[in-house]
Amino acid sequence: MKRTGILIVNLGTPNSPESKDVGVYLREFLMDGRVIDIPFWKRWLLVNLIIVPFRAPKVSLEYKKLWLDEGSPLLVYGKALVEKLGERFSDEVTVELAMRYQNPSIEAGLQKLRQAQVDEIIVFPLFPQYASATTGSIAEKVMAIVQNWNVIPSIQFINSYHNNEQYIQNFADKVKQDLLKYEPDHILFSYHGIPERHLDNMNEAGTAWCSHTGNKCAHCSARKPYCYRSACFETSDLIAQKLHLDETKYTTSFQSRLGKDPWIKPYTDATIQELAEKGIGKLLVVSPSFVADCLETTLEIGEQYRELFMELGGTEFHFTESLNADDDWVKTVHALIGEKMGLSAELSTGSSVRFPSDLNQMAGAN
Repeated sequence: MKRTGILIVNLGTPNSPESKDVGVYLREFLMDGRVIDIPFWKRWLLVNLIIVPFRAPKVSLEYKKLWLDEGSPLLVYGKALVEKLGERFSDEVTVELAMRYQNPSIEAGLQKLRQAQVDEIIVFPLFPQYASATTGSIAEKVMAIVQNWNVIPSIQFINSYHNNEQYIQNFADKVKQDLLKYEPDHILFSYHGIPERHLDNMNEAGTAWCSHTGNKCAHCSARKPYCYRSACFETSDLIAQKLHLDETKYTTSFQSRLGKDPWIKPYTDATIQELAEKGIGKLLVVSPSFVADCLETTLEIGEQYRELFMELGGTEFHFTESLNADDDWVKTVHALIGEKMGLSAELSTGSSVRFPSDLNQMAGAN
């Protein structure tokens, strides 16, 4: 019987909210060449002499606001998700949690799968929209580790699921509840931003993967699955379609920019100001790029953007909670991985993987 190992990976979290541990986390995160893509020596100076000394104490205070007894929310929700997934898969499947930066590390997670003597590994990054700095970095790290193994099992990555119908439905259901509860005037879909040059770097071998000029992505007919900006706009459109929203009732923007270089636009803070100036009084913000609540959702959106909107004359500001470890989201992750397992089995051996009953029915319907 084929044994499958599943590695669920999120961005990362410090070991504690204390400034020292936050600094260690920030150094590992920001020294990744896919995150800050400048020459190593420049990156080292920028991170170690400028960013971390100034940001670590501030970020530490932010973590202390939301830290739980069991750890950071990202870790708590990740553990809950993995536990629920483990209950849904058969005994031939081993599910482990990893963080790209800090603990539990990708290396530790892969080592557990190796000890379980799995025949294949499926890596599931908790990033619906592909970006080099997130999903790409995870793939690079995984391959750097396994290249030293004598026996390297089949490895597959679930790189993008930004337009998966179940994922879209999960967020649509969340938003629908808040629409009924708060009756907002407008919905703002806010995604984590990336530098514009990251999109420029995708234009490899003369192939233009993406154009981020103006607002072209919002009406682009040729969607690019690996263009982060295009994928975000598509996610917003698909959720809006599920909710039967007119295009005038929602906007897509990008948050969390760092430094002075241009990041993909429109910026969330600037968009909030524009909406307030247009007379929007009740605003609902949704962040589909984060499948688990964290600093960027709970504090950046829930506190900073709320304060900004209210100062600009807004009357109500609400934020839709993320999917975290909700049962419906667990079913979606389970189905996405199950589909990949079925594809792997068909291509490699022609044998079938033993699915739980609900996935058997889904596989038969496809």
